[in-house]
Formats: sequence, C-alpha cells, structure tokens
Amino acid sequence: GKSTFLRLLAGVDEPDAGAVVAEAGLPRAIAVQEDAFEPGLEVRAVVARAALESGAGQGVDAHGMDEHRAEVLADIVLGKTGFPADLLRVDTARLSGGWRKRLSIAAAIARLGDEPGVLLLDEPTNHLDLAGLRWLEAVVRKQTARRAGAVVFITHDRDFLERVATRVAELSPAYAGGLLAVDGNYTEFLRRKREYLDAQAQQQSSLANQVRKDLAWLSRGPQGRQTKAKGRIADSRDRMETLSELRDRAAAAERGGSKVDFNASGRKTRTLIVAKDIAKSMGGKVLFDGLSVRLGAGDRLGLLGPNGSGKTTLIRVLTGELAPDAGRVTLAEPAPRVAVFSQHRRAFPPETPLREALCPVGQTVEFRGRPMHVTAWSRRFLFEDHQLDQPVKSLSGGELARIHVAGIMLVPCDVLVLDEPTNDLDIPTLEILEEALEDFPGALVLVTHDLAMLGRLATDCLMLDGAGHSEIFASVDQAVAASERRRIAAERAASPEKPEPSAKPKAPPKRVKLSFNEQREFDRIESDIERAETKAAESEAKIADPAVMADHAKMAEACAVLEAAQAEVSRLYARWDELERKRSGEAGG
Repeated sequence: GKSTFLRLLAGVDEPDAGAVVAEAGLPRAIAVQEDAFEPGLEVRAVVARAALESGAGQGVDAHGMDEHRAEVLADIVLGKTGFPADLLRVDTARLSGGWRKRLSIAAAIARLGDEPGVLLLDEPTNHLDLAGLRWLEAVVRKQTARRAGAVVFITHDRDFLERVATRVAELSPAYAGGLLAVDGNYTEFLRRKREYLDAQAQQQSSLANQVRKDLAWLSRGPQGRQTKAKGRIADSRDRMETLSELRDRAAAAERGGSKVDFNASGRKTRTLIVAKDIAKSMGGKVLFDGLSVRLGAGDRLGLLGPNGSGKTTLIRVLTGELAPDAGRVTLAEPAPRVAVFSQHRRAFPPETPLREALCPVGQTVEFRGRPMHVTAWSRRFLFEDHQLDQPVKSLSGGELARIHVAGIMLVPCDVLVLDEPTNDLDIPTLEILEEALEDFPGALVLVTHDLAMLGRLATDCLMLDGAGHSEIFASVDQAVAASERRRIAAERAASPEKPEPSAKPKAPPKRVKLSFNEQREFDRIESDIERAETKAAESEAKIADPAVMADHAKMAEACAVLEAAQAEVSRLYARWDELERKRSGEAGG
C-alpha cells in the first residue's frame, strides 16, 4: 500500500475514510514509480507542460503561468536537474531508464512551480547510476532546505535512506495500527524497530501468562465464579483478543521477506569463465578495451559505472551472447550453465493470472529436484492464496519483481547474473536475497547501484567509466572513492576559468614545484584516503552491529568514531585537491 498511500498524500486518490488535510496553498507534486510520457513529446516539452500545471487544482496561484513562462521555467528546472543540452530536444521514448527517472522528477519539481512544497517520489532511485543517486540526494536536500519544503519518498535503497532520510516510516502488519515511524536515519530506525518488537514480544509473553490464568479461572464453572465477576470475564475476553492481535503481529514480523534460495548445479569446476584483453564498441563508442576477468566458483564480481557505460554489454560478452571485438572469452568444459536476471524483465500479458506467471505448465514446479504445488510456491514469495487467480496487472512493482526472482530460482546454474535485481524489491526480501547470494556456491556477477548490497556481497568491484576504461577494486568503498575523484577532476576540466571580455588572455598556469614535505604528503595521500575510508567503513559496520545498536553508550561512542572518520576522509580529499591545484598552478593566484 505504499504507492497508494503516496497517491493519497498527493491528492490524486481519495481515501475511503478519514481525510488528508493539507495546509492552504501548499503545492504538492508526485513522481510515480512507472514513468509514462505522452508518445512523441520531447524532454523540454514534458517539463514545460508540467510547469503549466503548477498550482492547477491545488488552490494556489499558478504565477500567471503561460506557455512562454512555462518554457522558461522548464529550462531552469532542467538545468538544475542536470539535463545536458543535447537531450532537451530528444523524444522521451529514446531516453534510458536513468534519464527517464530524472525527467519524471524534473516534471514533478516543475509542477511545484519550482517553489517550496511537498515533493512525493515513488522509488526514485530505480535505474539511477551512482552519479544519478548523488544528484538525487542533492535534489532532496535542496528541496527540504527551503522553508515549507518537504520530500516524502518510497525507496528500498538502504544507503540512500541512511544518507538522506530524517524520518523513516514502515508500513507493516507487525505494528499496532500498521505503521512504525521514527525520527532519524535508517540506522536509528533499525534500532528503534528492534526495541519496539522486543517490547511487543515481552507484552505478548506477559499477556499469555495472564490469559492462562484467566482460562483456568473460567474453567471452574458457574459455581466457582460469582455474579460480580462479570467485569472480570469481559476483561479476560479483551485480553484474549489483544493476545490474538499480538500473535498475528509477531507472525507478520517473522514472515519478513520472500524465501529466496538459488538453485546451484552442484558443479565442482573451479574456473568457469576467463576473459582476456577483451574489447567491445557499440554505435561507434568504445565501452571497454583490454579488459581481463576471471570468474570461478565462489567469486562475486560487482559491476559499477554510469548508465550506458557498457555493464549489460559486458555481461552479454562474458556469457557468450555477444562476441568481443578483440580478445577472447574462454568457457570451462562443459560450458557452465548461466542464469540471468535482467533489468529488462519479461513483461507478462496484463490478464495473465498470477498462478500461470509463477507456474506456466500444470500446477507444480520442480525446485531442487522436488515437486512443489503452485500454492506453496507462491507463499514463499508472500503471495496470498486468493491472489493466484488475479491478473498480474493488479500487482505492484515489488510483487512483479518477486515473480521474476521465483522464475530464476527454478534454473540450476553455475553462473548467476543479476542485472539491477534490487529495483522494486522490499527491504526484507533484499536482505534475504543477500543471504541466499552469500550461500550460492557458483560464480555471481552483480550489476547494481545498491551500495549496501555491493558492500556486503562483492569480493571484487569492476568499474567502467563510460569512456572505454576499466579498473578492478578490492572493495566498493575504494571504487566509489575513485569515481568521486574522477568526477571532481572532470568537473574542473569542464569548467575552466574564462577571462573577462576586455582582459588579455591569461598565460597558461605555471606548474609549481611542491616543497619536499608537500611532495611526500602528496605521494602518500591516496593511500591515506584509502585507509581513512576503510576505517570509516569499519565504523559504519560497527554501528550496524546489533550488539552495539542495543547498547546506547556503545552506540554513542561508535557514532562519534564514525563522525571523526568521515571528517578525516573529507579533510584528506580537501587537502588532496589543494595540493593537486597547487601542482597544476591553479592555487595561489
């Protein structure tokens, strides 16, 4: 019900009971989970039309918006949301998933008239690469920094929650009223959630003892009870009802996510795929060149890079679907069995019953050599029995994602390839998915921008930069740090200082020789940054330790250590930038 709840807040739908009350004149705009733009519209036209809608139906001044002002506002919003000029006239049908998501958010901002208001985002991190995620963080922080501005977002990206959220709410039948809301980030939410569930379990235990006494008293018969005990009988019934509710909530909390367990082939071969000096170009663009990768049983390779950098193409080359332009891919004999969970998931006809989507033939599936009835199979993925005959068009994005996970679990494989598997999956299912992948004995190739999943699973991270270069890192933290350094360098190169119109052209900057101590500092600063980032990562892991989370004193100490570690990382980056600028002659002018 998360998306439905968001639509109620946006005023798109009306509640069956109760009311959604908004401050008079407060604009609201929603960016939905699945973007559907009118066919044939260009990017700029989409945002201009959204700008024309600003204030419409919300009782606020539309700022005298006409087509000219709407186009001006569209240009402003598109500039703020990072759209390059060469995309403004592109048909929306030609946009990648990441740019479509950015466009949907830009249109929502335009509907607010680029004014403070409530921005509602449904799964905004889907399809965004690392640069897109950092952009989205900036958008959310900017919107909430403005007076009367707020953002409500649905996401299962735990890293994004940790970095951005100031209040976290979870909808679940495990809580009284179906909701638990906590001020703070995701770590604080997890701590408070554990406290809540522990307290609820203690309440259930205490109430169960009282109900046992009530039942013993009630079993004595009328002669053992007095008429004046009618009130006690009523209280006993209330306690029994409350106990039943607590047991239902406890069962809901135990259910958690889907029961994910991948089907390995049992093959004992150690080396499965070896790629040596491979290269591939698409549409005249070099995606990677001179790339070597070895995949064996137990290896878990994470792929990172901006949208369009060639991650999916690399998967197709490694799995033999595409031939490399140069180099060679060697498969073990016999060829390893590969299962691929694609980000371009199979689209079922809208009227297909869930039963048929989960089990296309007959009423049973075969999992790990044993038959399982479709009803039991569907329950593994949290579907209710009554849903089996409902059409898939009635399912949420998360439920559709579970169908695809169910399908790939039925395929015995040696190499498991997951291309953006986290889109639309709920957090409990994500955590169970991670546990299953940790236990998978074959080789895993994981393409995702979910840094929490990569940090837990990847034994190596391969970064593609979108310009033909690639590099392998020992951890996701090192890969992200390298990406950030490249981003800073690219921004500096793309925006050189321009001379005043009347001024004489500046001479090229003279390189300045660093002092002996500065040169020594510069030579070791990258390794210092890596050590500092490793310490920060260790501090983050300590904060996530349940034993630390349960102890307020330890938690406060761990948070202080993490804050100091993050401050040291920031200081080192600033110092690295300062020394680099000095070497290139940019500082001191």
